[in-house]
Parts: sequence; structure tokens; C-alpha cells
Amino acid sequence: MTKYYLTTPIYYVNAAPHIGTAYSTFVADLVKRFKKMEGFDPVVLTTGSDEHSRNVEKAAKAADLSPDEYCTRMVTEFTGLWKKLGIDYDRFIRTSDPKHHETVRWLFERCQSNGYIYKGGYTGQYCVNDELYINDAKPGDPCPECGRPTETVTEENYFFKLSAFQRRLLDLYESDPEFVKPDHRRNEIIAFVQQGLNDLSITRTNIKWGIPAPAENHHVFYVWFDALISYMSAVKDDNLWPADLHLIGKDILRFHAVYWPAFLMAADLPLPKKVFAHGWILFEENKMSKSRGNVVRPGPIVDVTGVDALRYFLLREITFGQDGSFSYDALIQRYNADLANGLGNLASRTLSMIQQYRGGVIPQSDGLGEIAEVARGTTEIVLDAFNQFNFSKGLEIVWAFITVIDKFIVERAPWKLAKDQDHHTQKLLDETLYTAAESLRIICGWIYPVMPASAQNIWEQLGMPEPMANIKVADLHWGKLAGGQKVGKVLGVFPRLDAAPAIAKMQELEISEKSRQAALFATIPAAIVPADSKISIDDFAKVEMRVGQVLSAERVKGADKLLHLKVDIGEPEPRTLVAGIAEAYTPEQLIGRKVVIVANLQPRKLRGIESNGMIVAASVEGGKPVLAGFLEDIPIGARLK
Repeated sequence: MTKYYLTTPIYYVNAAPHIGTAYSTFVADLVKRFKKMEGFDPVVLTTGSDEHSRNVEKAAKAADLSPDEYCTRMVTEFTGLWKKLGIDYDRFIRTSDPKHHETVRWLFERCQSNGYIYKGGYTGQYCVNDELYINDAKPGDPCPECGRPTETVTEENYFFKLSAFQRRLLDLYESDPEFVKPDHRRNEIIAFVQQGLNDLSITRTNIKWGIPAPAENHHVFYVWFDALISYMSAVKDDNLWPADLHLIGKDILRFHAVYWPAFLMAADLPLPKKVFAHGWILFEENKMSKSRGNVVRPGPIVDVTGVDALRYFLLREITFGQDGSFSYDALIQRYNADLANGLGNLASRTLSMIQQYRGGVIPQSDGLGEIAEVARGTTEIVLDAFNQFNFSKGLEIVWAFITVIDKFIVERAPWKLAKDQDHHTQKLLDETLYTAAESLRIICGWIYPVMPASAQNIWEQLGMPEPMANIKVADLHWGKLAGGQKVGKVLGVFPRLDAAPAIAKMQELEISEKSRQAALFATIPAAIVPADSKISIDDFAKVEMRVGQVLSAERVKGADKLLHLKVDIGEPEPRTLVAGIAEAYTPEQLIGRKVVIVANLQPRKLRGIESNGMIVAASVEGGKPVLAGFLEDIPIGARLK
């Protein structure tokens, strides 16, 4: 037997779980069930909580809790939701677990003994929100990831010699193209590493909530050296390392595809076999985030549609590895079309006809050969698609097979065949009913990793004696359904939903859940604090704002929030600007648009691009930026006063 060890991200506990974290975990659950179907044994899934950071300290203090109390509450939120969503995880590792502390110190000492750890001092810019040190930034410069102002920090740290691993990492990406997937993310990582790597600070001295470094307890391990090692801590004594798969969001790819393998190389330990980064789930075309106030929670959705409807929607609607959109309207539309009218209707009509025409007993037949061949092709394509993490395509093929069976039933018209007692006609009816039932059995097998509860429900109605958790891919070959088997009571699986009341109910429950979580963690909206001081007219006159027109716009590679703009402000050459507005505007929306530019700022580098100015936009907490503009025509280069 061959083991398969996979992980979700170790979720950060500064916020309660939402539909994005559920998406990552749904996929991990799917992969676990699928790998068991392929015959891997054991298949072990680890998830967990990343609990150590300055942000967690702040959140705990705001809730009037100790960090440990705060984290325990948040862990209960995660584990409670995973139970509600039917996630079959095996290990839940907390970074506050003493077993994890031991593993972190052990790996640190291995790296240190191999000469890859040294003590030094650090003075530079740090983003509190992203727990990220920013190289080549000046005091007050924005974080290239989130756009918030950075803080200047000075402290003694332990450093990891990341710079020593540039060549080894590039060799890894070249020799093993499967290490980082999908391919466009691998290309991003290669480009990042080719620019050169700086040594990495891995301890902090200005926080207490964390894992003390060996021999120097005033040093606490920095979040990424701590959190990444939890994948190993969870299974350290179980002969399951290395991981076969790390499933993560694209925003933490650098840490998993650069830092993590470098740490392991330094410690002479085996590397994980694959890191797969999926995209974001957008709500109304914006990334969901706590600061935007547009987070969607899965609990209220599944209270209305059921768990499997949400699992199916996310895995069918979104090509894994790319960004995808969620909306209540799209969810209900796909639920009714694919589940109620598609799979649910096929199951109901097939089982009802067997009850009505054959007394609830599967007839003896080999089934129709043409349909058997379609089933064989379906199994072959879905197997390949799931192995390639192309779950959307796999489900599309399954539903194409459902359409084939629906058409077959309509053309055969068993309700007409049942009226003719001719021997040949009755044999044709047997063949029709067996073909539909055997097709339904195979369909159940392929939807099981995606919709385990619904698949098991239909499976039991078919009268199958073996639990679905035990089936293997080989069991999905045609002809495994036994004639003479009695089907169970026919029950509806996916009743149709009326869109308007269903959406209203989900939104009502969302508000209630948001209020419950706010009360649990003592969070209240941040008040707008008035400025403490006023500036003089002379100070204001120093700011040179001009009218500009956007000539070109493109996304900055590796930064989801930044756009690279060329703006004409009436000078001989257009200005180059980098603006953090990519979540609010597409490049196409900006070309030709007149905007306001602060023209006399010192140049600064963001993602290697020198930005000469700043675009002016209004923003509110929880909202997207809105560019300043003009109602009347105004010449390019005109100065705002």
C-alpha cells in the first residue's frame, strides 16, 4: 500500500472561517476521498490553526481575552464548521501545541548546525497586516501586498540564509515541473527567485505570543518559520512525511514554494511533492476580506441549500487554480438546473420506475452496450481530470453523462414499454431500467468525492450493500450492479428552490451569523478618528496635483492589488505609476480615463517598478477605492488648487 499525505493551509486565526477557507478545505476533502478510491492507504488529511502573531495578540486584547483563550475560541469555530460541512480530516494541528514547538526548535537547530542560521540586526519596513518584511522600502511606503503603510522596526533577529538557496530552488523548479502548480504560478515563482533572494528574519523580539527560540527565550519565532513547520509537526512520528500535496491560496504561494523548501533543504529533510495554489473567490467581482466587509460565511448557505450544493457549486463553477466568482443568484440557478432538474430528477425517475415496473427489484440484464461504452469513456476522462486537479471539467463530463441517460430514457419511453407484455418488449424494459440504474450507480461513484452525503443517499436508495467510503475506481466498471438486488425507498435528494425566498433567507442568516461572531470575539466596527492637527495653507500648497489621462494599464505580475499605469500629465514623457486599485478597476476600464495625480512625490519602487506619483482615490473601511474625476472637460496637465 502507498500512503498519501495532504494538507490544507494552516488557517490564520485573526478571522473566523469564510467561504474561501471552506473552498480550500472542500478541495482537500475531495482529494482525500478520491485518493482512497484510487487505492492509496493510508490517506491522511491535516488542517490546523496558525496562532502566533502580533495581529493575534492585538485581536485577543481587543476581545479582552488571553491569546490562548482567543485562539481556542477561534479553533472551535473552525472545527465546528468543518464538522457541519462534512470535512473528513484526520489531524488538526495548532501552532500552540507543545508537539509543534518541539518540531520547530528541532528544525531550527538542524538548520543552525548546517550553517544556515545567524544572528544579526534588522532595521527596515514591516507590514503588520501581512506579517511581512518589505525590502527596498522607505519609512511610510505602502506594503506591496495590501497597500497599508509600513512600520519601521529595529530589532535583533535570527536570520535564515535564504540567499544561499537561489540556485537550488531554480534547479528544483526546472527538474520537477510538478512541484508548483498550476504552471502560471510556477512561472511567477521562477521569476521571483531569479530576481535574487535576501536573507530572511525568522525571529522577533518585540512580541511574547509565540514559540521561544532555543537558548534565547526573548527571541520568538516569526510566523512563517513557525507555521510552515506545522505540516511536519502533525505527522512527525507517523512515517508520513514528505507531504504529497500542499493545497494553498495563491496569496501564500511564495512562502510555500520558496521559503518552505529552502528551510527543508537547509535541514537536509525531504521536500513536499507538490504545492498547488488556487485562486480567490470573488464576491460581486471583489476579493472577500474582513477589511472590505464583504465576507460570505458558508454556514448560512448550507442551512438553506445543504452542504453538497455548496460543494458542487464551488467545484463545478470555478476552474481550480483560477479566480472564481460567487453569488447567491448563480448558486440557486446551478442548484436547480444541475442538481434538482439533473441528478435529482434522474435518480428519482430511475428508482421510481424500478419500483413501479419491477416491484423494486433490479432486473437481470447486461444493459445497453452503447451506454456501457459511454460510461467507460466517462470514467476514463473523469479519472484523468481529477488527477489533474481539473475538478470542474470532471464534473462537466459527469453531467454530460447524466444528459445522455436522460435522453436514453426519453427515447426508450419505459412507461410505454411497460404497457406491452410481449416478451421482447419486456426484455427491452429490463435492459432500459438496468442501464439507467447502472449508470446512476457509476455516477454516484464519481460524485462521491464532491458530494459525499448526497451520493451515499442515492447509493442506499439503489440498495447497494457496501458503504461508499469503501468503493474503489475499479468498482465503477460497467456491470457491477447485481440483478435481483432490491432498491430502497425513493426519497427526493434535491428539492427545487424558489430563488427569491431562498436568497433572502441566506442573507438573513448571514447577518445573524456575522452578529454572533462579532459578539463572540467582541469585535466592533472601527470608529473614524478625527485628525489631531491641521495643516497650513502653505503646507497644502506644497502638494502638486494635476489632471492626467491614463494611456496604458496592466496588472503587476505577482501582485493582485497593483496596476502599472502610464499617465499623460502634460509633460514630454508620460509618468509611470504603480497604483493599488486592481481590485476595483480592470486595466480596460482605466485606459483613456482622466484622473488626479499627485505629481511631486519622491519616486518609490514597488515590485521592481519605479512609481513617479500617486493616483488620488477615495476609500472607506470595507469599501473599494473610487477614483477622483471630473464632471466637466478639463485639459490634461491642469493643476488642482
